[in-house]
This record gives sequence, structure tokens and C-alpha cells, in this order.
Amino acid sequence: MTTLKKGDKAPQFSGKDQHGNSISLTDFKGKKLAIYFYPKDMTPGCTTQACNLRDNYSALDKAGISIVGVSADDAGRHQKFIEKYNLPFPLIADEDKSVINAFGVWGPKKFMGKEYDGIHRTTFLINEKGEVHDIIAKPKTKAHAEEILELY
Repeated sequence: MTTLKKGDKAPQFSGKDQHGNSISLTDFKGKKLAIYFYPKDMTPGCTTQACNLRDNYSALDKAGISIVGVSADDAGRHQKFIEKYNLPFPLIADEDKSVINAFGVWGPKKFMGKEYDGIHRTTFLINEKGEVHDIIAKPKTKAHAEEILELY
């Protein structure tokens, strides 16, 4: 899995959100960023995680933390996910997995005895200097915002 660790420079990334707008690490220079990687829009765990971040968005914003989600879903699916659950943060449509691979969260997984390659649910907290402040390797989908706030 990811070889990134606390104190490392965050990977320079660039991707398109649900509206086709470009989002990159440089957009967050001087700010705190929580970039979270998740397997798939509209699935139970991913929906719970996104809604927890939505429900605690004002607390995260008050703490100066920007939120960006990333999955390999396309922009249209992201837009439906955002509209259905009223998500206040952008989602990068990383169909070519360039951002996913830059952070090293693509790899072998196991579900119900079946092995396959996929996105490992992981969140990277990036500080104002563009360094990895912390990594949440297996975020709690029902309490993810609280984990982020505790670590910042």
C-alpha cells in the first residue's frame, strides 16, 4: 500500500472534479487539506463516510480544513452522488487513477473471500506546507470527521 508517511511531501496531484474544474495540491497552499480516497459512489460505506463529512462540514471548515474526495467514478456519477446527498465538497473523478496511484491507495483487496484490485479507503491530512501531517489508513465511516478533527 501507500509508501507515504508523516512528514513526507504530499504528491503533486491534479484532477477534475464533478464540474470539470481542475483541482490540484497547489490550490491548497497555506491551507489544511483532508483528501480522502474511497471505493465507489452510492455504496453503503462510502455514502456513510461522505454524509458524516457533510454533517460535520461546518466544524471542519471552522477548523480551516478543506475536504476533497477521490474515487475512480466518472464526473456524472460524482454529480449524482453530490446532488442526492447534498455534499458540500468536491469529488475528483480519477478515472485514469493518476491521483489514486500518486498516493499509493490502489492495490489488492479481499471481499467475501474474493480477491481483486481496488481503492483502499484512506485519508491523507496535508498541512499548510504541503506535507503529510497524518494518514488515516482505515477511517471510521460513521465518525470520519471526528478522526480528522482530532488529528489536526
